[in-house]
Amino acid sequence: MAFLGGPVERRPESKEALHFIGGLLAHAKALAAIVAPTVNSYKRLVPGYEAPVYISWAHKNRSALIRVPEYFPGSEKAIRAEFRCPDPSCNPYLAFACMCAAGLDGIEEEIDPPAPVEENIFHMTKEEKEARCIDSLPATLADALGHLKKDKVLQEALGKHVYENFLKVKYAEWDEYRIWVSEWEIERYLKYV
Repeated sequence: MAFLGGPVERRPESKEALHFIGGLLAHAKALAAIVAPTVNSYKRLVPGYEAPVYISWAHKNRSALIRVPEYFPGSEKAIRAEFRCPDPSCNPYLAFACMCAAGLDGIEEEIDPPAPVEENIFHMTKEEKEARCIDSLPATLADALGHLKKDKVLQEALGKHVYENFLKVKYAEWDEYRIWVSEWEIERYLKYV
């Protein structure tokens, strides 16, 4: 999959690559459950920190979910699109299978991504993000699992057995986390009792 033939400003984009990016963006919320599979994963997916949470793409912008780094002649082997939110705790086989399925769905359905966002999204107001249709990844594992339950493409990529068991295990993990009382809560609220 070729993204270009010269520096970013003059680069003719590949339609297939753009559609692949469109597919990743279209399935990003459901993909989050696979690539950020623990309750702790969402503590790093916070606006303004290093891991991108904004569903967008760009060439030079590190606040976008997908980055297509600038290309210079002679560095053809470095051409890539970076899907920048996977967590080290994810299963790489499931992550790559689902990212490929999302991207291929983008190609098959000819999903056009929005225009690249080269401005730092962290500095945009809520209204500016809404005007540019820039959405965010889910804020919790439970929210991401809810999106996965609606995404037939990713369910098919995982297969019925893996999908059903993944949901079962991850909802059990969420429920255990949800009812656990942390030291922070004890320190924060016990003084008011």
